[in-house]
Amino acid sequence: MLRPRIPVNPLPTSTVAPLVHPAALPDAEPHREPSLKAHEHRAPAASPRATVQLTPGSAIALAAGGGAVVLVVGAVLVSMLLAVAITGVSVAVIAVVLRLLVKDLQKGR
Repeated sequence: MLRPRIPVNPLPTSTVAPLVHPAALPDAEPHREPSLKAHEHRAPAASPRATVQLTPGSAIALAAGGGAVVLVVGAVLVSMLLAVAITGVSVAVIAVVLRLLVKDLQKGR
């Protein structure tokens, strides 16, 4: 009754690589039975992404940059809070002045 509908993208957005099965590789080694003699130890395969190594100087620069970002964002937020506070105080002063003016107009009647 209810069937999920999977959308099909008619135009792929990236390069599509065909699926390759291990049996289809011509230069693959044949499977060997494990021997009881010496086991071969292989190095782990290198990851395709490069690793980032931080030197002490670059670590300090990274920490200083992060601190600078925190200070700038903090200054912006404090200035916005100050602008809101000043606006609130000015609206309160205007309300008091208008109240006094209305009171004086009502006394004059």
